[in-house]
Amino acid sequence: MAVQPIRLFGDPVLRQRAVEVDSFDKELERLVTDLTDTMLAAPGAGLAAPQIGVGLRVFTWNVQGEVGHLVNPTLQLSDETQDGAEGCLSLPELTYDCLRALSVVATGFDVHGEPLRIEASELLARAMQHETDHLDGILFIDKLDTEARKAAMKEIRESDWFGLERPTVRVSPHNTFGLGL
Repeated sequence: MAVQPIRLFGDPVLRQRAVEVDSFDKELERLVTDLTDTMLAAPGAGLAAPQIGVGLRVFTWNVQGEVGHLVNPTLQLSDETQDGAEGCLSLPELTYDCLRALSVVATGFDVHGEPLRIEASELLARAMQHETDHLDGILFIDKLDTEARKAAMKEIRESDWFGLERPTVRVSPHNTFGLGL
């Protein structure tokens, strides 16, 4: 088991856009294992690589007993929406209603570079949108209306975990040359 520390709100890695995976190798397999182990231990419905300090476009999910991962995801969102409670492992004990698409079609790759296409609705669709947002440096609180966001920020500032020292960012073994990383 390779449980990693989860980065908390305020860590700069959570606000950076993750880079595309270009090598489907043992290091990527280790990353997916670390993400899965960390997510299950937390426990959480999903976890994106930046949440453990790795700036690559990879996330895992655990929704209703289904555990999976997606590399280099793209999402097609439905026009129908859902409003429901959402939380985040990088924002412990914080839950707010967040508007999301009701369903998504997610495409990307598995850890071996094989294409994946996943049709998801409700909770799995919410998790996939949440984790893909992480890969773009977006947190769910960014999607809240002004009043809810102010309340969330107040709750964060008053939390016991806010401002704790964070571990250093792990360097990616994947090619990031020319990407400003």
